[in-house]
Amino acid sequence: MPAPAIAIESISKVYRIGAKEEVPDTLTGAVAGAIRYPWRNLVRLRQLTSFRDDDRGDDVLWALKNVSFDVKEGEVVGIIGRNGAGKSTLLKILSRITEPTSGRAMIRGRVSSLLEVGTGFHPELTGRENIYMNGTILGMTKREIDRKFDEIVEFSGVEKFLDTPTKRYSSGMQVRLAFAVAANLEPEILIIDEVLAVGDAEFQKRCLGKMQDVARSGRTVLFVSHNMASVLNLCSRALVMHNGSLSFDGRPDEAIESHTAVSTGNRASITSMSDCREAWCRPSIQSARIIDSGGRYHQVPLGGGIEVEMEFSNPEVPLRSPVMGLVFSHITKGVVAGVNTRMTGFSANAKPRASGKFSCRIPKLPFLQGAYEVDVWLGDGATNIDVLKGYLSFEIAGTDYYGSGKLPIPHMGTVMLDATWRLEPDVTCALFED
Repeated sequence: MPAPAIAIESISKVYRIGAKEEVPDTLTGAVAGAIRYPWRNLVRLRQLTSFRDDDRGDDVLWALKNVSFDVKEGEVVGIIGRNGAGKSTLLKILSRITEPTSGRAMIRGRVSSLLEVGTGFHPELTGRENIYMNGTILGMTKREIDRKFDEIVEFSGVEKFLDTPTKRYSSGMQVRLAFAVAANLEPEILIIDEVLAVGDAEFQKRCLGKMQDVARSGRTVLFVSHNMASVLNLCSRALVMHNGSLSFDGRPDEAIESHTAVSTGNRASITSMSDCREAWCRPSIQSARIIDSGGRYHQVPLGGGIEVEMEFSNPEVPLRSPVMGLVFSHITKGVVAGVNTRMTGFSANAKPRASGKFSCRIPKLPFLQGAYEVDVWLGDGATNIDVLKGYLSFEIAGTDYYGSGKLPIPHMGTVMLDATWRLEPDVTCALFED
């Protein structure tokens, strides 16, 4: 069995909050420090090894704790999790930017990393000069960079500003150029941290296409992103980080569901139904779930549809006219929409039902990107029987809904509007002079 491209063995990274570490920035300073303070390294070693697994003081931060996994050669692995979960710290250890407190990481192959906007770029150097400098840092020869130079420039789209210092570049231009260098110099392992957070929709699409090309070529990719749709489409496997630990390792759709359960408060996964009922309820709803193409993954694109299924049972008092209702709430903005069988004109036959299963399909949700909860109601005509408040949840992922190359702006309310525009008269304005 071939050795993995990346092997992580019980890596932990811990910081003392507020502690200042003095690191000499010159060889002379290092030698002078060793002569003046011969015991300093021993003291630092004792500090590093003094952390215990149960050390949870206010001055201790476990950025990573006992993380272990392997990545096979040619595998495309997504890493997801909330901010502060330890994703970037893990990638910095793999990129040799920082060292772990304990454990080890073994990497087989040449690594190219894009961790932050402008990583490895010098602001005073031009784009052309930075391509060569960054490529050299990544281990490429001048001949290799020369061979790939035109392709890098074309992909980045900064040809007009190639001889301009990168300090004058926008953040989008910097990340274009940095990604172009990292992805086009044929690394055996490509490590990318949230590159799709910067740039327009067209650039993001090109980045995804390039990463798919890299993956198809048999190279290994580690991809950190908050864009769940990108992880689902690009990766064959996904890891979920939570509070510095690896909480899930498996299929991307299952990983996204696990992440959503924690980050958006998916109470269906972490809370019993009884905790979501009000005092007046007569417990009759037996189950409720969100269905989609994967059957379990609770995320939909902008303008996508959703289906909710609810099973009920009330054998003591059969329901004469069962009614199902749904109320949708934005996680921070409150109730945004609701619907039930009565208002849409659907009615069950008059035969009393001791049990049954409702399903409600909404083909096009008009909500903007964000996290939402669903209240599931059961009634009998004009009487409410049972409710599960906020029991289900899902996330709307940002996509190019209007086909304009731009994402809708999530702070402009909670719903999307389909609109057509016209400007009259359709004439060219003349410029008059005095």
